[in-house]
Parts: sequence; structure tokens; C-alpha cells
Amino acid sequence: MDNAILLWILSIALILIGFAGLVLPALPGIPLIYAGLFVAAWAEDFAYVGWITLLILGLLAAISYFVDLAATALGAKKSGASPRAVWGAAAGTLIGLFFGLPGIVIGPFAGALVAELTHKNDVQAATRAGVGATLGLLFGALLKIALAFTMIGVFVVARLIQS
Repeated sequence: MDNAILLWILSIALILIGFAGLVLPALPGIPLIYAGLFVAAWAEDFAYVGWITLLILGLLAAISYFVDLAATALGAKKSGASPRAVWGAAAGTLIGLFFGLPGIVIGPFAGALVAELTHKNDVQAATRAGVGATLGLLFGALLKIALAFTMIGVFVVARLIQS
């Protein structure tokens, strides 16, 4: 079998696993999608998709790392959370990563809730902060999905323009 065909098969597999990783916390979704697109460019000896496109895709992939934390913190802040609760939501997100999907959903809520309770000792305000953090997390997940599709779109457009 031709090497290019093997590289295309690997590329498609990486991209599909990457899309699964957008919802499964054990898999690094965006980096796998980037790797798949890189391998696809490699399959054609970078003749159609060059280093500028790969650099743009890499920047989009890097942005995705900050989306989760920023969206979670922003969600908490928009709900009226104290700065301590915003930090609690970010810490809860990081800690939640170690506990799979339930940890990712519960972590920001719990982090904001506990931090807000230590700040104001107001259950209603703490619950609002937790809900805001969770909504921010969900918004961040949607942004990561949009980034993944944007990356594929950039790749396809670059490929079509050069062919």
C-alpha cells in the first residue's frame, strides 16, 4: 500500500479520535485534530497545505487550551461571583480533569461554590457562582467544537485554493 494512503488513513483516524476527545476528557481533542491535519498535509508532501496554514492551525489549537479556563472563569464572574470564586472555578476545572467527565462538569461548580462560601458564607450567592462557572464551562466546550470545525475549514480552504 502506498505511503500516502497510509498517512491519509492515519490522518482520518486522528481527526475522528480528536472529535471524540472534544467530549471525552481522557483524549486531547484539539491536539489530535491538529496532528491529523498535519499528517494530511504530510501525505501530500506539504504541496497543498504549507507551513503558514499549519502555523495558523497551531495557533487555533493553542487558543483552545485557554478557552476552557477562560470561559469557566468568565461564566463565574458574569454571575456575580467574587474573584475568589473565579479562581475556585478555575481550580475546580483543573482538579476535575483528573476525575473524567463527572469531574469536568462538577469541578468548576464545586470550586466556585466552595470558594464563594469561604468568601461570603452566602449559599445563594455561592450557588449562583457555581452555576455561572458550569455554564461558562459548557460555553467553552461549544467554543472548542467551533474551533475544531474552524481548523478543518481552514485546512480544506487552503487545500482547495492550492489545488
